[in-house]
Amino acid sequence: MTLTPLVGVDVGGTTIKARLADAGRRTVQEWRRPTPRRDHSGAETVDVIAEIFALAREAAPAGASVAALGVVVPGMVDDASGTCIRAVNLGWENLPLRDLVAERLDVAVAFGHDVRAGALAEAVSGAALGHPGTFAFVPVGTGLASAIGADGIIAPREDWAGEIGQVVIGHGTYSGRRVEEIASASGIARETVQPNARAAAELVRAGDPAAVRVWNDAVEALGETIAWIVATSGADLIVVGGGLAEAGTLLLDPLAAVVARRAPRDIPVALKRAVHGEAAAIAGALILAERLQG
Repeated sequence: MTLTPLVGVDVGGTTIKARLADAGRRTVQEWRRPTPRRDHSGAETVDVIAEIFALAREAAPAGASVAALGVVVPGMVDDASGTCIRAVNLGWENLPLRDLVAERLDVAVAFGHDVRAGALAEAVSGAALGHPGTFAFVPVGTGLASAIGADGIIAPREDWAGEIGQVVIGHGTYSGRRVEEIASASGIARETVQPNARAAAELVRAGDPAAVRVWNDAVEALGETIAWIVATSGADLIVVGGGLAEAGTLLLDPLAAVVARRAPRDIPVALKRAVHGEAAAIAGALILAERLQG
């Protein structure tokens, strides 16, 4: 394992989160910045990453230099070329972000997909640690996607695999809309006219009828989507992460009931809350940076 500090950066649809960690992946310092809007060239995003990286260098222990940087992003990602092929929420098309960051900072950059990175973190040191079979990581945040892992190995993809939020609902009240619009944290906040999903969850706990209806619809849509993941992958463990997972049993209990009702009956499915919570992607970014060092 590398003995030098590392930086992980998670470029989200709303917030860029970063962490400086020591050799044992213990957090030294963290930063959060708003994600630039309509930054089609990626220039403003690189500016933010450069600013954070400068702060990380200053915060590193005396005599230690940051060895590598891990950057993870949403959307359709080609890990090998370091390119974000498409990120709907960020407005990116064929953006070579890894090279843009590496050229700007003159540092080794590991690059990957945010959800696959989160799955890696949960497999290495989280809810899927030691799980002998197939698991799915489903973070529910600004967007909605998934990643599949088995025996600690995350399935690599370069296409739309995992973009479950882009599936169009074919029946019911929300017919014609994408799952992400209804069952993501941002979707729930929008439908309940709240600033975020946490505020929406508080309304649900208080019994607000409109909020409860939106919440139940979201859980049903998410549960049906997860049931399809179970049926197609054979996953017997679902690790739920992202901001919405912070609701705990308010989400997980009814979600487990929907999955049990809709998934194939001969596949017993366990649902667990992600150990790394909203920080799963950034924890995975650090692991990618660590592996880059050998």
